[in-house]
Amino acid sequence: MSNRRLDRRSFLTAAGAAGATALAGCAAPGESDESPDRLVVGTYSSFIDAPSTSPGAWLKETFEEEFDAELVWQTPDNELNYYVERRAADVDISADLYVGLNTDDLVRVDDELDGDLFVEAGDVPGTDDVREGLDFDPQGRAIPYDTGYISLVYDGTEMEAPETFEGLLEEEYRGDLIAQDPSGATGRAFLLHTVHRFGEDGYLDFWEDLQANDVRVLGSWSDAYAAWSGGEAPMVVSYSTDQVFAAGEGEDLEEHQIRFLNDQAYANPEGMARFADASNPELAREFMSFMLRPDVQGEIAQRNVQFPATDTAELSEDYAELAKEPPEPVTFTYEELQGSVSEWVDAWERQFAGN
Repeated sequence: MSNRRLDRRSFLTAAGAAGATALAGCAAPGESDESPDRLVVGTYSSFIDAPSTSPGAWLKETFEEEFDAELVWQTPDNELNYYVERRAADVDISADLYVGLNTDDLVRVDDELDGDLFVEAGDVPGTDDVREGLDFDPQGRAIPYDTGYISLVYDGTEMEAPETFEGLLEEEYRGDLIAQDPSGATGRAFLLHTVHRFGEDGYLDFWEDLQANDVRVLGSWSDAYAAWSGGEAPMVVSYSTDQVFAAGEGEDLEEHQIRFLNDQAYANPEGMARFADASNPELAREFMSFMLRPDVQGEIAQRNVQFPATDTAELSEDYAELAKEPPEPVTFTYEELQGSVSEWVDAWERQFAGN
């Protein structure tokens, strides 16, 4: 197998140290400015600085030119947790909105905090264009801006991936899969897919069998994709838009094949939400509307290697061919995850650590 370059994005983690880092050209968390023309946006670091492509720099330049305002990206080391911890400590958030939320993030935020971290988005032009089924916040705080489908990516020059979850347990695939633990969004989504598939009473049995078949579980999507890119195994849990990235890098698409187990993939939309104590709420609303514009949606999809959230996104002709959608997307709703997701993850961690 050739060494594939690790240039894709890393995904939101659910745990981490309380420290924060400001990247070049970004605000340090806690830095404040009362200027009405300054918007501070929290996000995960690779949204702005992935090695090959990411939407952050393009969004900043385009937004500043059109709105005559300064957009400052804020990238704390532990991402969303940084703001959760500050709210719990009753410390000023010092940001206007956050980009990069998913359903289980909101569930965790609401479970851990007594007060509101985010507020209802209100009337944001463009939300009517969001694709049916992507809205994931029953309280109307988070607006989707893209979505991904967690699937298997495999090297078709070396193997043919199994077609079902049960197929992963066969002897011929021993040691062939690299996955992630559920501390990160990709690993958590794959775990949730197994709960959806096998039920609360069966998913741990599946993981026990998968572990017995020498699955390799690493700490993050970045770690897993890097190991797969280096040829350490022919299959990895990743995203069904992988060929969009591969084609952009001029790589052999046969080495970037997609498999939807049982013709399914777990849908993981990402959203943006305004902080309750935003100092510039009107500019935040304009930014959210800007993110939903057809031209911006197309750029986000291409640069963030995900599907757009709207039906009106302007996409290149080859995008539909390269970005694979599953025959049957599956997901859990906010209400289904509430009171359950932490228990499912904790049970997995206890079992996996004990084996």
